[in-house]
Amino acid sequence: MPAPLRLRGISASAGYAEGPLHSLEQIGAGYSPSGLPDLEKAALEAAVGSAVERLAALIETSEGDAMEILEFQIAMLEDDALTGPAYATIAQGLAADEAWKHALNAEISGYENSDQEYFRARAADISDIRDRVLRALSSESGFAAPLGAILYGDDIAPTRFLETDWSKGGGIALMRGSTASHVAMLARARGIPMVVGLGCIDVAIAGIALLDAEHGGIVLAPSKLEIEEFRKFSSSFAVRQDKARSYLAQPAVTKLGTPVRVQINIADPSDVDAVDIANCDGVGLMRTEFLFGRASGLPDEETQYRAYAHVLEWAGEKPVTIRTVDAGGDKPVPGFTVEESNPFLGLRGIRLSLARPEIFRVQIRALLRAGVHGNLKVMFPMIAVPEEYERAYALFAEERAKLETSGVPHKLPLLGIMVEVPSVAIAPEGFANVAFFSIGSNDLTQYVMAAARDNGAVSALNAVRHPAVLRLISQVAAYGAANDIPVSLCGDAGGDPATIPALLGAGLRDLSVVPAQLAMAKAAIAEVSV
Repeated sequence: MPAPLRLRGISASAGYAEGPLHSLEQIGAGYSPSGLPDLEKAALEAAVGSAVERLAALIETSEGDAMEILEFQIAMLEDDALTGPAYATIAQGLAADEAWKHALNAEISGYENSDQEYFRARAADISDIRDRVLRALSSESGFAAPLGAILYGDDIAPTRFLETDWSKGGGIALMRGSTASHVAMLARARGIPMVVGLGCIDVAIAGIALLDAEHGGIVLAPSKLEIEEFRKFSSSFAVRQDKARSYLAQPAVTKLGTPVRVQINIADPSDVDAVDIANCDGVGLMRTEFLFGRASGLPDEETQYRAYAHVLEWAGEKPVTIRTVDAGGDKPVPGFTVEESNPFLGLRGIRLSLARPEIFRVQIRALLRAGVHGNLKVMFPMIAVPEEYERAYALFAEERAKLETSGVPHKLPLLGIMVEVPSVAIAPEGFANVAFFSIGSNDLTQYVMAAARDNGAVSALNAVRHPAVLRLISQVAAYGAANDIPVSLCGDAGGDPATIPALLGAGLRDLSVVPAQLAMAKAAIAEVSV
């Protein structure tokens, strides 16, 4: 019996899974070329068409992030810039499958070697597109993994995740991967355990494995004792989840009765459809990048207005805080963002919006019109100096005056700022005229610690609970309390049960979490003696 092998990685979606390993091996080796360029081109065209049809069928049963991923893949397959090189090499005598692999592998390599995490994370999508067409070429309808299996490999394609039956458990263990990938987002939304960054191993692996995606690790060929210990941790996690559900419908209060507001973060209007508004205190962060990253181009005013109004009507009297588009950094948008050598320190967030007022004004008008549908608050991302807030406020005032003159129903929302640039956290007194502060713990932490949260090599440094980060959070909370400026936190830290005591200890009383973390966050708050 082989000795147990333990690997450490980064948790991308918390949970536990025990099951057989199932390799995420390459597919598409069964194609028989004709040797005739015209027939090879026709075969590839048919395979691409088949892949598009399959993706369109998946869209019918998907929503939110999943739908956007599938739409992105269809747009890529219909783009001549992606398929053209493959057809060109077929004309030179290469078989359809080899031409497709050659063209797509070159594209994948470009994504993988990018200095931007966003593009590296998208490499899995291009690999997915490559393999889907190869399956169609070789007449393979798909793949089958045992129920409850732990999918193991270099990376995983988004559609492979969507086509996997997770009803009997299972998990994902990746040698590379990213916590920012599309699959990681899907796994968190569905509660599928996932660990990334496990690194390469040079031994054959098979059999039962134990995936600990709460702490970020996997045990291969476990001993009987290790299985017993693992099951204790897994059972404890399940008990904590069950206990947490009893807190879902209750107001969040600490052990000593101090009330804490718990709102939700959403990335798409459809995210609220499965959430009972009675179980949360509103929306602490509604991202708007979902509108700007689509293949159809930049969104018009009406498209934005409908999206915002949908969430506001769902929330009723409870607040909905919408963040103006935070494009740039790891979120490039064709026709809007610019290429930069260091995008995280460049023209992103409010800086980009102010640099492109013709695009920003469209969003402003949509927000002003949507304000009549509920309790709207708007915040600006990546604010660094007071002048940026003042310029953004002035644009809202100008567009409001135009709507007033035109007789269009509208309402000026409360305007606040994200606290994610250290300059704001260090000197919040420069922003005494804002309506509220919302601490973006993800960016604040990586800027303070100079450690990207998606880089496994420095993941230990990216810690919200580091005294330097907590001191800044406490400083902002104290300034807000002393000056009657509401302060909340909308980063990932707000939904981490292990971090919540430190955040409350720093003076925060308003947290915003993804919907799947509502119950666990409330349960964690109930255990804090504040």
